[in-house]
Amino acid sequence: MTPEDRDELISHLPALRAFAISLTRNRSRADDAVQEAVLKALTNFDKFERGSNMRAWLFTILRNAYYSSQRKYYREQEDVDGALAETMAVKPDHDGLLQFRDFVKAFDKLPDEQREVLVLVGASGFSYEETAAMTGVPIGTIKSRINRARARLAEDLGLYDGAIEITDKTTLAILNRGN
Repeated sequence: MTPEDRDELISHLPALRAFAISLTRNRSRADDAVQEAVLKALTNFDKFERGSNMRAWLFTILRNAYYSSQRKYYREQEDVDGALAETMAVKPDHDGLLQFRDFVKAFDKLPDEQREVLVLVGASGFSYEETAAMTGVPIGTIKSRINRARARLAEDLGLYDGAIEITDKTTLAILNRGN
């Protein structure tokens, strides 16, 4: 690994952490997931194709590690009374706190596949093609998932012109229908 490769990997850590938080909905588990993904990336760096998209490669490693851990996690632990789920909430720090809480509740109701593509395309800025490649899902399915997720969010939030003022750039990017 060259110093340039190391610097590029480091530059992607904030985006990896944000993606991990969106998947795990828990900062501690997100940090663990990022650490595991970076360790896997460093261990397998000889498999990285120079000149390709390192960010997409790292996101794919993180995504795959997350879903592998989820399969294991759900087999090992039950959350019958919802006590564990309640501890996974993350309180946002911005001026639209109440509106953001409503958004988070609606976002959390989305299926994992829809939430994942909204974060990758809307919040992380990946193209439909990059998202399709990372997830191994056809581009048409990616577009369909995004449209269904955005429609459901709009319905759950009662969005219409002027109904809500969104000041958070990530929330706006996720709901942006022009993408």
